[in-house]
Amino acid sequence: MPDAVRLHLDGRTNDRADLVGLFLCPASRLPELITDLIKVKPPRPVELSLVIDTGLGGVPKALSIVESRAELLALRMVEMPAPSDVDEVWLERVSEFVPEDVIRVIEPRRGGAGWLDGIQRVIEHGSWPKIRCGGVSEQNFPSIEEVAEFLSVINAGNSSFKATAGLHNAVRHTDQETGFTHHGFLNLLIATARLIAGGRADESVHEALASTDGKALAAEALALGEHEALAVRGVFASYGSCSLTDPVTDLEELGLL
Repeated sequence: MPDAVRLHLDGRTNDRADLVGLFLCPASRLPELITDLIKVKPPRPVELSLVIDTGLGGVPKALSIVESRAELLALRMVEMPAPSDVDEVWLERVSEFVPEDVIRVIEPRRGGAGWLDGIQRVIEHGSWPKIRCGGVSEQNFPSIEEVAEFLSVINAGNSSFKATAGLHNAVRHTDQETGFTHHGFLNLLIATARLIAGGRADESVHEALASTDGKALAAEALALGEHEALAVRGVFASYGSCSLTDPVTDLEELGLL
């Protein structure tokens, strides 16, 4: 936690501070975070995304803790995994617990017949769906087809989404140590742009997700007009990375910053 706090606060003040988003913290580790922030006394509150790892019943207590430390923390987002059946009763409880001015991000369990239906219900509920793009085992990495299906539901529902895990680098690649093929956040961005332009998840969207040609993806990103770029960012609105430096290095090398 001390390292994470230091890196985040440094990231808020360096030359690339405008790229740093929210600090993600599990609800179970809020006391640690607060202890470290008290020590360093940040000049302004840290903008927080609270990741609920204590079950839905733990949300009120976690929110109360954050609210009691307004000089240290500003809650912007609450993220949580959905149960296997994303039903209306559970979604309503989420609405009751999370304030209206805080973004709700819900991750339906990927796979199975009900996954896409769950994403649709999350959208109808007014929350952002989240897609997990990696992890510690091969099963954590969705296929190109699954990502395209996810994006198609997002586009049809006129929703924003968040992506998380495995997206440390801009471009799709295979990790030499693990052998896992990682999705790239730039691939996701271009796939989103093509989907918005075309209206459906066609072959071009799949090609964008599968591409390992960083220069071509970067050129396509640079060719987006301001209106197109804002539209893409309105849909692909957030992603989480455990590194604050690798994404920046990739973007600099691709000439995108």
